[in-house]
Amino acid sequence: MLKYVVTSLRPSAGKTSVIIGIAKALDRKMGYIKPFGERFLYRKKRLWDYDAALVTNLFGLRENPEDMSIGFHHSKLLYMLDEQTTKEKLQELLASVGEGKDLFFAECGKDMTYGSSVYLDAINLSKQLDAPLIVVASGDEDAILDDLTFMSQYIGLNGASMKGVIINKVPSIEDFQNTKLPRIKQRGVNVLGVIPYCKELPFFSVNYLADRLFAKIITGEEHLKRTVKSVFIGSMSADAALKSPHFQESGKLVITGGDRSDMIVAALGSNCAALILTDNIMPQEHLVGKAAKLEIPLLLVSADTYEISRQIEGLEPLPTKDDSEKIALIEQMVRTHVDLDALGQP
Repeated sequence: MLKYVVTSLRPSAGKTSVIIGIAKALDRKMGYIKPFGERFLYRKKRLWDYDAALVTNLFGLRENPEDMSIGFHHSKLLYMLDEQTTKEKLQELLASVGEGKDLFFAECGKDMTYGSSVYLDAINLSKQLDAPLIVVASGDEDAILDDLTFMSQYIGLNGASMKGVIINKVPSIEDFQNTKLPRIKQRGVNVLGVIPYCKELPFFSVNYLADRLFAKIITGEEHLKRTVKSVFIGSMSADAALKSPHFQESGKLVITGGDRSDMIVAALGSNCAALILTDNIMPQEHLVGKAAKLEIPLLLVSADTYEISRQIEGLEPLPTKDDSEKIALIEQMVRTHVDLDALGQP
């Protein structure tokens, strides 16, 4: 069985998407774990990691996503598990999830150091699972060069092994390959692939936002596959919003208070993808009916407008199980730009 621990030097580097692309491209029976869950979802009194649920649904895995993580909070893990018990838990996960699989991924938390205090960082996972590291690097070109130079000079593997680096979301791939890539290779870094930035991938689906924001769907559940191309904060008057060119764009998400009837009416008439209504305030019944007639989803959240916009800004635009076009694009990008021959063999 081929085993890999997938990590990154910075958050939101695209680890989950890279795993999905590799697994789709190699087309082998695969297993997946996320030992330290961070994108946790709570549904029907069950807690699981979003990435684990996504991979489970995409690949039809028999395991339950809540069984793919050891824990979600530093404080609980520090209280419940010591180093030896954590090792045992990892081996149990490997044995149960890896049974009968040809390909196995363990995805790390936000970055390479995340989980170090509870023995679930990338280096520890690599050693305990006897699986080499795949490091996903992304950011602007200078940041990628700095990160990989720092990694090659100062990060000791301490008994872990390195398969290589996949450089992701590169704005100008030709320029990067001509100017930055030679310097990275001079540092002895094994580059498995350089994936260009794709403008279609950073968009959210309404369904993804509903899941991540723990939103209640008031109406429009059958239209949650819509793509959100931009976000408009409806904190001003409706008259002021209508004068904004940004408000006239199609495919936008509008965030406003549930008591802002003027803004809701304006948004429903502006060809928006969806509305998020904040402060847990239900809109007037006739507005719900109008949204249903226009087939525009209304999502209700308990946080205020500022907090919801802040949360969305920090989200990585992952696909959902229904985003077939986005998933096919991820697979194509990996097939085209990653050395699958190197990844498909020990």
